[in-house]
Amino acid sequence: MMFKKLGFVLISLTLVLGFSSLGFSADSGNARKGKYTFRKSCRSCHNDAGTATSISPDSKTQAQWTRQFKASKYEKLTCKDEWAKLSEEDRQDIYTYLHKYAFDSPSPAKCK
Repeated sequence: MMFKKLGFVLISLTLVLGFSSLGFSADSGNARKGKYTFRKSCRSCHNDAGTATSISPDSKTQAQWTRQFKASKYEKLTCKDEWAKLSEEDRQDIYTYLHKYAFDSPSPAKCK
């Protein structure tokens, strides 16, 4: 009887921890998709020959990318119209890509 109770408690605890970790990861984007979306949507202007400032993930630190991606900052971007066309998921994916490979990250971007 005691083993049944202990087993039930362990299974319950495992389920609670599993579901809570899903909640924490729900807000994070997909860096792989973000890299693709950044190259498709942003790179044409944000390069050395483009019309906007050349940027890549290692252009900023993680804290700088976090500040840049605050909602109010979007309105100040020169490319705010193009940015508005992207879904919230796409914007989150781009942020995750840029943040993950930022200058001070454990794995900064090596090539542009």
